[in-house]
Amino acid sequence: MSFETTMTSDVVGLTKSAAVSRRGFMSATAAVAAGYTLAAGPVRAEVVTTDTKGLEAGDAKIKVGSEEMPAYFARPAGNTKAPVIIVAMEIFGLHEYIKDVTRRLAKLGVLAVAPDYYFRKGVDLTKIADVKDLLPVVNAKSDAELLSDLDATVAWAGSQGGDATRLGIIGFCRGGRTVWEYAAHSGALKAGAAFYGTLVDPANPLWPKSPMQLAPEMKAPVLGLYGAADTGIPVAQVEQMKAALEQNKKTAEFKIYPDAPHGFHADYRGSYRKDAAEDAWKRAEAWFKKYGVLS
Repeated sequence: MSFETTMTSDVVGLTKSAAVSRRGFMSATAAVAAGYTLAAGPVRAEVVTTDTKGLEAGDAKIKVGSEEMPAYFARPAGNTKAPVIIVAMEIFGLHEYIKDVTRRLAKLGVLAVAPDYYFRKGVDLTKIADVKDLLPVVNAKSDAELLSDLDATVAWAGSQGGDATRLGIIGFCRGGRTVWEYAAHSGALKAGAAFYGTLVDPANPLWPKSPMQLAPEMKAPVLGLYGAADTGIPVAQVEQMKAALEQNKKTAEFKIYPDAPHGFHADYRGSYRKDAAEDAWKRAEAWFKKYGVLS
């Protein structure tokens, strides 16, 4: 099996979660019409929806080299100096859940932006129906390019009047791994919140260091939110990461939710756990306040 088709731990956690019965789920057609993603499986009918009242929200293009990276942004209407939070998506593309999270952050007074950093492959990830077909696209993304795309996103947010001196990042699943990677890369980052982000990678020349290996290099405080029932990221690994960060005198905090599986915040999926999701969101908000991203 080549690296490109390797089931990384985030994907293992997704595919091994409990089977869901179809009751209470949208039909595939309805899910697509509502802007959700196919590969993540059936979409719950009771998804969290955030309106755009009091917000400016929509699509944007961010210049990366000679190309333009699609993104979705949301911000308080008329607020020019809003703090900036990057939303690092799961592997399923820039779909409705990620856009909704972006609007939730905007309601907290943030210029939130979700960049579609897999765009160069020319494939709409939201339309792919099988996780196996996503892997060659997302596993071929190099960390060097990813970090450079995120830096470009921050520059774009600054050019739109956002306050990039109050910079945060939040990410889910593979995007949770991105939070750890970016926290080791960016000297400008004030804080990050990683929802069930992979900590140990399979060997891949494009990903030179896993989050665990980057523990000594963390430049910003990170909040790690994990589920004890995650089949891809064992609790022992989370504890190992915690110890590595402590040993290197890095600021981090972890919360492990006892019965939560991988993807417990993803309100559109069967893995959603309302109590854990709401508590984790409150903690992330408090974390961003504590480290000066949110006022």
